[in-house]
Amino acid sequence: MNFLELTKSRYSCRSYQQKDVEQEKLDYIMECVRMAPSAVNRQPWLFRIVRDEEERRLLAECYNREWFTTAPAYIIACVLHREEWVRSDGKAHGNIDVAIAVEHLCLAATEQGLATCWVCNFDTQKCRDAFGMSEDVEPAVLIPIGYAADSVKEKARKPMEEIVKG
Repeated sequence: MNFLELTKSRYSCRSYQQKDVEQEKLDYIMECVRMAPSAVNRQPWLFRIVRDEEERRLLAECYNREWFTTAPAYIIACVLHREEWVRSDGKAHGNIDVAIAVEHLCLAATEQGLATCWVCNFDTQKCRDAFGMSEDVEPAVLIPIGYAADSVKEKARKPMEEIVKG
């Protein structure tokens, strides 16, 4: 599959099969994440894989949606603010860096036949407390991951002329 086909086949999955994700696939995906670029190569991130039943329950309390509980595994993507690069005008790049890494994660998962969804609308403080994270660790994105129980959705995208100039 070429890169354009890969990007077209990745979508926000909201229904997962009750089938475990193989450790080899998670290892491959996390190696792809590890290779993601970051500002000044700071790599200001931490990823926590959640598969244990009790931890899955705790995470579901942070984002209370029925579809979310169908995933067999989750990855919590965190920004390590003490490690992020800050531009001379004060703009911190940790959120940008973790976003790049998360998209590497989602595309690698798609390549491996898995489905994902970006979840940013969750109770970050409850997540931080449930997983014992310090205040300088920000849980930025929850990524449910597993085998899809639904199919690729049509993507609504702006026309090229609206997003590219020159």
